[in-house]
Amino acid sequence: MASAVHCGGLTPGLFTIPMRVMNIDYLLIPAGYLFGSISTAIIVCKLMGLPDPRTQGSRNPGATNVARIGGKKAAALTLAGDMLKGLIPVLIAHALQADAMILAGTALAAFLGHLYPVFFGFQGGKGVATAFGVVFGLHWPVGLLTTAVWLVMAVLFRYSSLAALTAILLTPAGFAWLWPEPPVITAMVLMTLLLYWRHRSNIANLLSGKEGRISFGKKDRAG
Repeated sequence: MASAVHCGGLTPGLFTIPMRVMNIDYLLIPAGYLFGSISTAIIVCKLMGLPDPRTQGSRNPGATNVARIGGKKAAALTLAGDMLKGLIPVLIAHALQADAMILAGTALAAFLGHLYPVFFGFQGGKGVATAFGVVFGLHWPVGLLTTAVWLVMAVLFRYSSLAALTAILLTPAGFAWLWPEPPVITAMVLMTLLLYWRHRSNIANLLSGKEGRISFGKKDRAG
């Protein structure tokens, strides 16, 4: 139950202010969105003298397209940065002992920031790495489970997009099993729907057999 304070000298019950209103937890949600809006791909490409990823390849500012443009080092930096965008805001919310509703809101806001970044004309990435960061930040056992599903699917079928879509699809069930907080599960369902929407071209390519495969040990030609 949320605690409350009473204005001094007044009748208890009158002018009672919940402590939740007085703290800064609610600021975590817009802060999460702003943090997620930092486009790692664009920044990495600019610092490394590479073309804007929104103008090259698949035109997606994400690690896969950056790998196509600038190689493994640029892609690794982009992947790490995109994951941290989801991880750090949620860890801060945990550190401030935010409740499940604030945690879920912060997680979803960071993810939305990556998809629709205010600093870059709302032209963001597809959200896989940031979603993984969010999941690890919320509850790391679910993060490990999600990563395991991705690895199994990637090895078996060699489609990065299929591995990601499968792993994220099962994530709400993972939370329902390991950390059944309704606001968090709801946020994960919304993130899953948004991620599938952002991957609609990949889904079409998978269905038509045009999606690029992961080439282990060779140059990745994946889309």
